[in-house]
Amino acid sequence: MKTWSLLFLISLIFLPGCASMAPHQAPPPAPLFADAAFRPPSGPVDADDLFTLSPSMRAYLRTPAFASALRQKGAVQGLVDALYRKGALQIQYDASSTRTAAQTFDARAGNCLSLVVMTAAFARELGLSVRLQSVAVDDSWSRANGLYLVSAHINLALGPPPGERVGIASSAAMTVVDFVPQQDAAAFPAVPVHEDEVAAMFLNNRAAEALVDNRIDDAYWWARAALLKRPSVLAAYNTLAVIYQRHGDLARAEAVYRAALVREPENLVVLRNLEPVLTSLGKHAEAQALVQRLAAIEPTPPFYFFQRGVKAYEQGDYAEARALFAREVKRMPYYDEFHFWLALAYLRLGESEHARTQLALASETSTRGATRDLYSAKLAHLRSLRSREGGVRFR
Repeated sequence: MKTWSLLFLISLIFLPGCASMAPHQAPPPAPLFADAAFRPPSGPVDADDLFTLSPSMRAYLRTPAFASALRQKGAVQGLVDALYRKGALQIQYDASSTRTAAQTFDARAGNCLSLVVMTAAFARELGLSVRLQSVAVDDSWSRANGLYLVSAHINLALGPPPGERVGIASSAAMTVVDFVPQQDAAAFPAVPVHEDEVAAMFLNNRAAEALVDNRIDDAYWWARAALLKRPSVLAAYNTLAVIYQRHGDLARAEAVYRAALVREPENLVVLRNLEPVLTSLGKHAEAQALVQRLAAIEPTPPFYFFQRGVKAYEQGDYAEARALFAREVKRMPYYDEFHFWLALAYLRLGESEHARTQLALASETSTRGATRDLYSAKLAHLRSLRSREGGVRFR
């Protein structure tokens, strides 16, 4: 964690706080930007081609296999099968990066936002009705390069061409298409989101990915573009403030966090990020009041037991580490790293069977292909060393 002991960054995959469609929005205040402080971006920064079909995508639409899928199962189910069914394209879920529709098709993989965008692009080309929607499920957390990342959820609903739908009741004919292992995601409340908002999510995800890679200048321009695209996306304010924080401009970081809180005064991610900035700026009384306020609202924030578990593990208290990691697994059973560290604690305690179970769960719940492969290799290695299980180390 180094010096970034409790830094939360909204992004990667999806963004919380999605607003419904709005015909007009005031732009973010100009003083929030500091263009002169950053080098020009290393490449184009926009979302103009987010939903654009590439020539190879159009060619796929004309293949006999695609036509057969639509003819046999109808436009909606046929499209989904043609893209994701085993034996067809079988495009994979991979949370490593956010891609445009064309990039996702070429890579045959993408995170949730990428898959939603690509599916929507194909559906629109077929003349289907498309509704992009923010889903009210619990946020999920991860961490990378000293940053904590929180992601919300988005999916899409597909239906017959607009001319074939009559009245409000026709919304019942829409089929929800979802890409993550959320149980019964279609049953959760969902709010339609505008295409510009999805574009802002894409831009903000790109900013966060650049920040994780320590490309601070690129991250700035992506976050700036996200705010200009859709000022209501609070995550872009938070990302921009984190960028300033890492860039060493704490006063500007504070200003952006406060601008975010004007729009959403009780946002816990922004409030937690603001506290260390206030401390570093010497505003100790205000920072301490914020700490007390946060403790009253959320006494055990995300990764609270995990951080304590890592400390116990490093101190050799593996039983305590096991108990703490297990508490995080219970709170967030779909996060692979918690299962992995619980496997390490079990292994240190000589409980190899439990270690294998947790390592298998880590592989199953990982959202990144490279990480899944790593866990699978470690699991295979552990299985091959059953007779020497006490001496195996993963790190």
